[in-house]
Amino acid sequence: MARTLAELLWRVKKNLRLPCDERLADGSYLSRIHPSWHSRGQDKGAVPVRVIEYTLEGVPGAEQVYRLIATILDPEQAPAGELAALYHDRWEIETALDELKTHLRGSRIVLRSKTPELVRQEFYGLMLAHFAIRGLMHEAALKADIDPDGLSFTHSVRVIRRKLPHFVAIPPSGQANLS
Repeated sequence: MARTLAELLWRVKKNLRLPCDERLADGSYLSRIHPSWHSRGQDKGAVPVRVIEYTLEGVPGAEQVYRLIATILDPEQAPAGELAALYHDRWEIETALDELKTHLRGSRIVLRSKTPELVRQEFYGLMLAHFAIRGLMHEAALKADIDPDGLSFTHSVRVIRRKLPHFVAIPPSGQANLS
């Protein structure tokens, strides 16, 4: 990781032994990780990391403590609260990608188009479908006065697929052709 100059932030098990070398002002602390158990015993090859532990208050089903480690050691450069929020945002993006790849497109279905232009068109179609479903979910949540994050994307896709034939039968003008 040091060779790439990339800064990393990832979640680790709460039972991973990470000794506190120095407590920092933002509540995080400096520690070190080792490439193997063997090197840990000899304290060889240790990589300095910053440990961030936090809880999610008022979130049903949340774990008691979440634990992240980061290669950004300076709390002034990246406060613990910001890193925890960024990690959460990352999972929001992962969830959206999962919705697109697995639940909307289907896990075994690949893009069928044979040219770059048509692949873009197919991808934009998927993005628009995802946006439309999320928009309907948002409207439903507003109407029910609940948090949109509490709604299931998979369930919403199933409901829309079940109801779609009824909406296709209505002409764009909203008036049925009675002739």
